[in-house]
Amino acid sequence: MDTDKGTRWLSESEQRAWRTHLDVSRLLTYQMERDLQPFGLTINDYEILVNLSESDDRRMRMSDLAGATLQSKSRLSHQITRMENAGLVRREHCDTDKRGLFAVLTEHGWNTMREVAPHHVASVRRHFMDLLTPESMEELRAALAPIADHLRSRRGRV
Repeated sequence: MDTDKGTRWLSESEQRAWRTHLDVSRLLTYQMERDLQPFGLTINDYEILVNLSESDDRRMRMSDLAGATLQSKSRLSHQITRMENAGLVRREHCDTDKRGLFAVLTEHGWNTMREVAPHHVASVRRHFMDLLTPESMEELRAALAPIADHLRSRRGRV
């Protein structure tokens, strides 16, 4: 490959680390999706259910939910429509802001979350946590924390 004098190309070691990260990220997401399929959920559905189940009154403003799940408002709206059709969530208007909408976890959504959560946690353990020693888990957390902090600080920037 011709090298551009201004480009800091990845070393062989950096390239291996980067590609391993990409592989793990894609493969883990793929496996989590597969493990949620028997419940009729996607990983995005599950993430929304988690966010709503952990929120006050099991509701979030749609704009806050879009930010929490890193989805565009348009994409989240389509996602919520699918989840509404499945009876998992409903939309409610905001009394203080007529343009604002809340996504609200329904009783069916709450029961689904309670049913699926133990299976999801078992999947996370089986495909991630149980493959790490306590020491390597802490090393991984410490290695990834500055990256997560950096990316969080850049959210919303162009």
